Amino acid sequence: MRRFPILSAGWLSLLAGCSSYTTDGPPLHPRDVSALPDAVPRFEARSRSANPESYEVRGRRYRVLKSAAGYVERGIASWYGRKFHGRRTASGEPYDMYRMTAAHRTLPIPSYVRVTNLRNGKSVVVRINDRGPFHPGRIIDLSYAAAVKLGLDLSGTAPVEIRALEPPTTSDHGVYLQLGAFSNRTNAERLRARLDRHRLAKARIDHYRHRGRTLYRVRLGPLTSQDQVDDLTRRLKALGITPAIMND
Repeated sequence: MRRFPILSAGWLSLLAGCSSYTTDGPPLHPRDVSALPDAVPRFEARSRSANPESYEVRGRRYRVLKSAAGYVERGIASWYGRKFHGRRTASGEPYDMYRMTAAHRTLPIPSYVRVTNLRNGKSVVVRINDRGPFHPGRIIDLSYAAAVKLGLDLSGTAPVEIRALEPPTTSDHGVYLQLGAFSNRTNAERLRARLDRHRLAKARIDHYRHRGRTLYRVRLGPLTSQDQVDDLTRRLKALGITPAIMND
């Protein structure tokens, strides 16, 4: 397989090594991926580093979509394998060729899509966590595992349909905004009281052990939509608080 290098978080190495294609291939000792489950769509806040308004590669500008809702596309899929295994994806996560992931040029990171091989009818659900492919005429770069399950690992490419999937939203599953972690519970209570004065959503305090000591963290959530995340983040920043996004 051939593809352009994976884009790293922060876009600092966007074009590094892009002067030529690089040879890729399957793992030297392939595993059986037939029982590997599809990615399961769930709400995740957009990656801050991987979703600029736009970015440029080799003189072409790509505009990142604000939402994947209703997205359907047909074109040629390719895949990438061992050469990039362990390298950082655009999301900042390491690429794992045995996970059900993919790279797309403009869909939000992360998002979930069903990919259907139009030659054989096979389909899989993958999580978009990387940017690419930048080879002309291709619309998605699949992980090795996804390619095997779709039956295009040997052919290298195949015509596919991509259809975005909306994660189910429930009141007890979502993301949290962590506002601080304190060794003294009193300091956590002070922060929560400050949030209450500004009529922010009721914050919760929980505790956990870290390196032999108890820490008290202040969090808002669970949040089940990107609009909620964006709105609360703006309000918190107006108070001088920059939250960290937690997925559990």
